Amino acid sequence: MSSGHCCRCGAALSAAPPVRCGACGYEHYVNARPTGSLIVVDGVGNFLALRRARPPRAGLWETPGGFADGWEEPVAAAVREGREELGVQVELGRFVGMYLGGYEFQGELLPVLDCFWLARLPEGAELELDPAESAGYTWFPLADPPPMAFPTMDRALRDAVALAG
Repeated sequence: MSSGHCCRCGAALSAAPPVRCGACGYEHYVNARPTGSLIVVDGVGNFLALRRARPPRAGLWETPGGFADGWEEPVAAAVREGREELGVQVELGRFVGMYLGGYEFQGELLPVLDCFWLARLPEGAELELDPAESAGYTWFPLADPPPMAFPTMDRALRDAVALAG
């Protein structure tokens, strides 16, 4: 992140955050943005992977999830993202963990705090993928996943093996 200008008064900042504005005293920080993500498992050792339809990392495999809206709890974001990306109301399971990672957006690498939960699809669920988000899906063995679009997903999948058993 470049030094830029104060978001409160518009004065030039002396450095990149963390920095205090010399004109108005406002303190600028770069904090990780929370996400809510799902590791959807099928009960026989597999997890659901989506093929990314858009940058960054279009074409790679990922788990369903996305950014929490302002004042939205990550767990609520995970459920909402499941509904938006899969077209079903997922059944949320155990919390897997939180992982610090990065996300390329508008020419910047932003810090993110990716929060993952195990989840299941409702009995007889028919997936309706959002084509703006996903170009397809498949099931992979949880114990032997392919490389995922983001390193936090790789880490969460490793940790999920013990929890899903």
